[in-house]
Amino acid sequence: MIRRVGITITYLVFLVFLIIPLGKVFTSAVSLGTAGFWNALTRPEALHAFLVSAIIVAIVTVLNTLFGVLLALLLVRETAISRRLRHLLNSIVDLPFAVSPIIGGLMILLLLGPHTALGTFFEAQGVKIVFALPGMVLATLFVTFPLMVREVMPVLQEVGTQQEEAAYTLGANGWRTFWRVTWPSIRWGVLYGVVLTIARSIGEFGAVLVVSGNIINKTQTATTLVYQQVENFNYVAANSIALVLAALSIVILLLLEWAKKRKEVF
Repeated sequence: MIRRVGITITYLVFLVFLIIPLGKVFTSAVSLGTAGFWNALTRPEALHAFLVSAIIVAIVTVLNTLFGVLLALLLVRETAISRRLRHLLNSIVDLPFAVSPIIGGLMILLLLGPHTALGTFFEAQGVKIVFALPGMVLATLFVTFPLMVREVMPVLQEVGTQQEEAAYTLGANGWRTFWRVTWPSIRWGVLYGVVLTIARSIGEFGAVLVVSGNIINKTQTATTLVYQQVENFNYVAANSIALVLAALSIVILLLLEWAKKRKEVF
């Protein structure tokens, strides 16, 4: 009896908080027909917003994968760093989980904004950070950086160091050991981190809104465009873009489930 009640409540929550809102987004997006839906997605500002989002996702995913794996290896494998420094680095990694994305964006604005010393220096060199693509990338990196580290670290801890030590004993250097021994052990964890990074980057709003200025056809992402369209009471356009983002999220979740099944097979 208790189990049936729990299952029923789960289905109700799933229906109320996911299916019904998603259905409402869909019906609003196609309320003017498929032509209205298509026009909302093919307007110049929408295409530009999708392009900016794609560029940010690509850059952030590459940087997150590279530095996330390196930091995970440092925290788990490097024995030369002190325990205090290790705890400090772990705390820094978890900082985005504890701080609101808007606060993260504000920190970047206060540090690299056009009226700050660093911002003025970079602009003098011809590099604009805040209210430009670099600032948006930094804001998204701030939000997504822990995802890769926290996916790879448990895998490294679980596999241990015996195989790597054996490879070193047999004469393999560090690079060869990583690709032949370490990488096959962590590749699924890296894939999880990549999928989560892409999903989080696509949906990031708060930090990007603060540092981008939400300038049409310049620094506007898909999520900030949805916000602007809602502010302008253009609900068809807002829901059309939101529907595409929701579909992308569903595809990403399916990819994550596929990756989990592949990991179980191998």
